[in-house]
Amino acid sequence: MTGKPGLAKSTEPGIFAGMTFEIPLRPALAGLFMLFSLPLPSAQAQPATDRPPAPGVDAHAIKPTPYDARLLRMAEIVGSVTYLRTLCGDAKAGEWRADMQALIDREAGAEPDRKARLTAAFNRGYRSFASVYTSCTPSAVLADQRYRDEGATLAAEIVSRFGN
Repeated sequence: MTGKPGLAKSTEPGIFAGMTFEIPLRPALAGLFMLFSLPLPSAQAQPATDRPPAPGVDAHAIKPTPYDARLLRMAEIVGSVTYLRTLCGDAKAGEWRADMQALIDREAGAEPDRKARLTAAFNRGYRSFASVYTSCTPSAVLADQRYRDEGATLAAEIVSRFGN
């Protein structure tokens, strides 16, 4: 602990050792994963119907949720962090991609358009830093820290506002 309430020192080895952060992103992402793995109560209460969709309605249309914009930003952040962590030699960098894939699979389910949008956001975040950083520099480490902080804040906001 750093002496300030709510702050903790990173226990990760390597270049991230000793960095101070308020909310770690991976546990927050895991919290989101758990949130999205629970079925919605309204979905459980509705009886199953075998009716086809109404004429003119696309069965694969994206069904927006109130947190879609935040979730897309989260995917972009995780893509950026995945690239930066890989670049800076974090042995666990692949776990970020796997966690995001699991979240996409749970959240988008059988909605291919929504899955494509989340995947595109992740890839956009990954590529945005790939076009700027070709080696691990102090500014890359700082960018990683800032993105992890933003992601942790965003994850906490999504869980607190939409996780009842």
